[in-house]
Amino acid sequence: MNTDPKPDIHDLEQKIGPTVGEPFIADEDKIKIKCRNVDVYYDNDVQAIFDNNIDIGKNEILAMIGPSGCGKSTFIRCLNRMNDTIPNCRVEGKIELDGKDIHRKKQDPVLLRARVGMVFQKPNPFPKSVYDNVAYGPRLHGLAKNRNELDEIVETSLTKAGLFKEVKDKLDKSGTGLSGGQQQRLCIARAIAVSPEVILMDEPTSALDPIATATIEELMSELKESYTIAIVTHSMQQAARISQRTAYFHLGKLVEVSDTNKVFTNPEHQLTENYITGRFG
Repeated sequence: MNTDPKPDIHDLEQKIGPTVGEPFIADEDKIKIKCRNVDVYYDNDVQAIFDNNIDIGKNEILAMIGPSGCGKSTFIRCLNRMNDTIPNCRVEGKIELDGKDIHRKKQDPVLLRARVGMVFQKPNPFPKSVYDNVAYGPRLHGLAKNRNELDEIVETSLTKAGLFKEVKDKLDKSGTGLSGGQQQRLCIARAIAVSPEVILMDEPTSALDPIATATIEELMSELKESYTIAIVTHSMQQAARISQRTAYFHLGKLVEVSDTNKVFTNPEHQLTENYITGRFG
């Protein structure tokens, strides 16, 4: 790492400058999501995200790290238009999924969220049975012609989420009766059930114990073979373990993005180095 004297943090905040590292993917065929000049504003035009540019590759795990309140969650919610549900929130710039603008007039946000699923910080199973939790999306979108097809979707989704063996004898029991880690895997199964292409995860293990966290991390590594995954995490160790690339955010700006190993061993920006070495956070 850079051993030069560290400048004052307040000076650095004024000199974030252009994003460093590798925000763009050279091969267009490998890009799943393309973000260009993305700004986000809340009430009274308070800006939360500033001119962020980044590509997210197919079948990769991109980790987003940074101090609390730096805009990670706000940014990830842009990727499936979850910010549309927040009153007086405005997103500017262009976000493309497979080359098509997700804000185009013909784009139905509900259908977009079927393609770009989301798993939240706190497990939030519906107050329904395990079966009905997973079957909810396929029923809503008409993905199953009959009960046999629906059964197959539920079993396949729970299997991919590493949960079927644990719940196969209690599919009619309430999903809220499962353990925290099982509930989170149930939420992942629910997201998978509508055949998404991208899975967004906003601190999905922050409320879980170490064993459940390890299970979810192993699951994410397996899911990468079939899905693109973007994860917001407060844990730098988690980002280092599971992601191929890591993006560092500070005060609403994307400061640095590159190969995960490079970000954690030889960051290009002083703010990134100060954060990962614990000088602030």
